[in-house]
Amino acid sequence: MDITPWQHAHTFGQDVKRPGEGRTIVVIVLTLSMMVIEVVTGILFGSMALLADGLHMASHSTALSINAFAYIYARRHAGDPRYSFGTGKVNALGGYAGAILLAIFALFMVWESGSRMIFPVKIAFNQAIAVAVIGLIVNGASMLILGHGHEHGEQDHEDDHHHDHNLRSAYLHVLADALTSFLAIFALLGAKYFGWIWMDPLMGFVGAALIFKWSLGLLRATSGVLLDREGPEKVRQRIRECLEADQQTRVTDLHLWSVAPNRYSLIVAVLSRDGKAPDHFKQLLPSDVNLVHASIEVNVWPEGSEVQA
Repeated sequence: MDITPWQHAHTFGQDVKRPGEGRTIVVIVLTLSMMVIEVVTGILFGSMALLADGLHMASHSTALSINAFAYIYARRHAGDPRYSFGTGKVNALGGYAGAILLAIFALFMVWESGSRMIFPVKIAFNQAIAVAVIGLIVNGASMLILGHGHEHGEQDHEDDHHHDHNLRSAYLHVLADALTSFLAIFALLGAKYFGWIWMDPLMGFVGAALIFKWSLGLLRATSGVLLDREGPEKVRQRIRECLEADQQTRVTDLHLWSVAPNRYSLIVAVLSRDGKAPDHFKQLLPSDVNLVHASIEVNVWPEGSEVQA
């Protein structure tokens, strides 16, 4: 007997190139180009400010490369049978790694700002402001590339875009860079024209606090996916209501978890008075909540017994 109709793949859409992959690679190229320009000009003109920002761009490129690698790895191994539910969680893993790097970046900013507060250094204001402006322009462009998720032809990816933790990690990295550049410009202008030297390290503390907050938010979201935290309550409630609509069925156990961005797997046990086959209950499941894998266990309601509400 041909059992093919009862089988299905477990790629869950991860074998298709995601919009975030191309965007991330474009931003990496843009960042690396800026890094080379700043390092070369820093060496040629003896500017420590340019050289330091160029090296910072290198670390920034490394973080973005992790995000790009996560996309490529998930796509190329989507059909690997060793992954029980596909490679969708590689997306969350890339976001988790990016969140940790964001936290490290924030801690480095705190250390550096504290050091500058205790031991102030002479600032070459014109060069430093120029570097910060260039950095703001580059990172602003990168934010537009990564953050714009609704181009023509990509409407089907809209929900995925919001659940793409890997893309969110890349976006937060360039947002963090743009924030530090903006705060640096503000602080440097204050120090140059009003003598507020203390503003430079103070803005470092402010930026670190915001970046650390973003990091914690991304860590919570991605760790929940990696640890199979239960899916959204509204989706679970919708599934329960659909299965129990005929008053002849009660859901006795329900587990919903994410297996890819905006894709869910379901295991549910029902107690049925009619004892209908699992296929009957699969037909009752809502079609608009992105269930890609459902396993249903049906238990027959004991004759003569009543189930409490």
